[in-house]
Amino acid sequence: MIAVSANAREITFSADELIVSKTDLRGNITYANRHFMRISNFAEIDLLGRPHSIIRHPDMPRGVYHAMWKTLKSKNEFFGFVKNLTSDGDYYWVFANVTPDFNKGNIEGFFSVRRQAPRAALAMITPLYQQMLEIEKRSRKESAPTESWNWLQDHIKSETGLSYEEFIIGLYEQNS
Repeated sequence: MIAVSANAREITFSADELIVSKTDLRGNITYANRHFMRISNFAEIDLLGRPHSIIRHPDMPRGVYHAMWKTLKSKNEFFGFVKNLTSDGDYYWVFANVTPDFNKGNIEGFFSVRRQAPRAALAMITPLYQQMLEIEKRSRKESAPTESWNWLQDHIKSETGLSYEEFIIGLYEQNS
């Protein structure tokens, strides 16, 4: 597991760069494009065959990943803002679109395309993620992801009248 650097700095990338990866059904990386390798500071040999969670930042609520896997297993695409780790403990933010990869109607893996996350969107999503992390700290380990995810959905619905997906896509579109 990568440790967050004590002097962690944010790695940025341009709006025209797309970070692309593909995984098998278990989330092990089977493809990583050059942008992914450059931004995450991983060599291809250090990514291929490894769990995609190798870049998971501890500031990310487990509830977001719970929702992602639930969505993907139901054969739907998932959108979300994600803070990732680099190989040397720095970080970068993305707007992620993860989709099932189908072969004759069966899921055989997953594609992820990540774009630059707009600053204004991050200013709105970061406090929500902090609240989710607090809920996860107070909850039993096995129920924490579900509890924080349910809180996020309920909060978004009560504050905006939107579903999670409508809110997240709108947040990206309004600020990019």
